[in-house]
Amino acid sequence: MPKMGESISEATIISWLKNVGDFVEAEETILEVATDKVDSDVPSPVSGVITEIRFQKDDVVEVGTVLALIDADGKQETRNKKQDVSVEKNEVQSTSQNQQPITDNRKLTTNPNAFISPLIISIAQKENLSIQELQTISGSGTDGRLQKSDVFNYLKNRKYPIQSKPITDNRQPATSSYPKPKINFVEGKDRIVEMDRMRKMIADHMVYSKQTSPHVTSYIEVDVTDLVNWRNENKDKFQQKYNEKLTFTPVFVQAVAKAIVDFPMINVSVDEKNIIVHSDINIGMATALPSGNLIVPVVKNANEKDLVALAKDVNTLAEASRNNKLKPEQIQGSTFTISNVGTFGSLMGTPIINQPEVAILAFGIIKKRPEVITTSKGDEIAIRSMMYLSLSFDHRVVDGFLGGSFLRKVGDYLEQFDTNSNL
Repeated sequence: MPKMGESISEATIISWLKNVGDFVEAEETILEVATDKVDSDVPSPVSGVITEIRFQKDDVVEVGTVLALIDADGKQETRNKKQDVSVEKNEVQSTSQNQQPITDNRKLTTNPNAFISPLIISIAQKENLSIQELQTISGSGTDGRLQKSDVFNYLKNRKYPIQSKPITDNRQPATSSYPKPKINFVEGKDRIVEMDRMRKMIADHMVYSKQTSPHVTSYIEVDVTDLVNWRNENKDKFQQKYNEKLTFTPVFVQAVAKAIVDFPMINVSVDEKNIIVHSDINIGMATALPSGNLIVPVVKNANEKDLVALAKDVNTLAEASRNNKLKPEQIQGSTFTISNVGTFGSLMGTPIINQPEVAILAFGIIKKRPEVITTSKGDEIAIRSMMYLSLSFDHRVVDGFLGGSFLRKVGDYLEQFDTNSNL
């Protein structure tokens, strides 16, 4: 399994394009894998005949693990046992449906000192796993740390759960006494559509975010008339000079990046009782894929780039999203996320935080309407371009003052946009 990103430690096999006995050329794609929300092709490192495939569809495999054996001499005979043993000594052990980590004299023992992350706890609560049962699972992470793939693979083979008190959250019961609502299904009229892999991941991520972060949403309204007029006057010139479209998104990214510089404690993550303050300002953009699913490509170091560079980044990421060509590194490392719900005609939104971030900002549709404005002649009614901004933030670490001040600062940067700037 090749390394496909700095923070990626495992990937899920989507499908094999070749079978045992097939001859493959070097650099020819032999399987497809999924990391986070991006699908990637895995090429063969050499030419030869595939003699063994060790993992199947839907198996979760760690980076560095041997996926298959290829006879570089082109012979179809499998390697002898001695060769296989020498190969396996250098392998990283993987947890899949049919393979557990190999340990000496493995017994069903517990490790009461094992670290269990909030993600693992949320999975355990959902699956009704007890703390004692979790402690019997061998962790494949650093220093034996338990990973979500370890738990999922354990659940696939789980036959006799350990009888003990399940993990519960003191703030809410582990199970609800409220009966599951009945779904009325009309045979022959209604149809069942199974969630695809990405939709399942999005669903899990959204539920986890709501369970993890106490969400608060604040709203402001901004007058972007000057910004709209400036863009209308300059979008054609911008296209001709830089061969790039000038949308509102790079302007939004720029305003958010500036406001984060002013309020760096909005650019953080929570690690249990610690607050991680990020030095880089990487802005994720919630983007719709052709399938209707959402993905979040990332503009890296947004505060260090001018509007032209931001426009190029935004257009490149948007194009890659539309064509399903995003690379794993293009969706990693965001520290703050924006969502332009106005593109769908929404007046405003209440976005869900993109974990492990602590805030997300939604931009509503820009609408013209009569507004009372103050001029040198006094109050007047004028046609203005107005837009709502809505900030959802994690109230564990972001209070109303910080959230409101940051949101107002973003609005100020948009209302006070420098329309005299040279492009």
